[in-house]
Amino acid sequence: MRRRALRRAARILGRRGAFLLSFGGLWLLYGFGQLMEPLPDTRGIRLLLRLMPLDAWAVCWIVAGLFAVVAACLPQGLDWFGFPALLLIVVPWMLSYFFSWWPLGDNPRGWVTALIWAVATVPVIVVAGWREPPRPKRVGPE
Repeated sequence: MRRRALRRAARILGRRGAFLLSFGGLWLLYGFGQLMEPLPDTRGIRLLLRLMPLDAWAVCWIVAGLFAVVAACLPQGLDWFGFPALLLIVVPWMLSYFFSWWPLGDNPRGWVTALIWAVATVPVIVVAGWREPPRPKRVGPE
């Protein structure tokens, strides 16, 4: 029974939808984590904190995740907005960590975190360009 439900969900979501659902869920969790237990060391996002407080950034992570989760339920072509939503929150985060390392120099490991966030953008960009077979209009019992 469970296996059948998982196969059905996989067919409905497709590869793009599964990706949007998983990364959207990850962004939701990251934002929720920032609300519940904020970063202890904010040197890397000091520039961002000049624009908004950390809890506002956490809400932005949550909203980006929600956009991706909603987009996951839509067919290809209508799901497009989920991909930029995932990127729009990561890019400022990545740049802030990079600038905290260089030129500001107050976060010696900022380049590592910036690189991790940069790598997180790669699958988003790749999957956004994937084409997948049309989804079935109706999934019958197996």
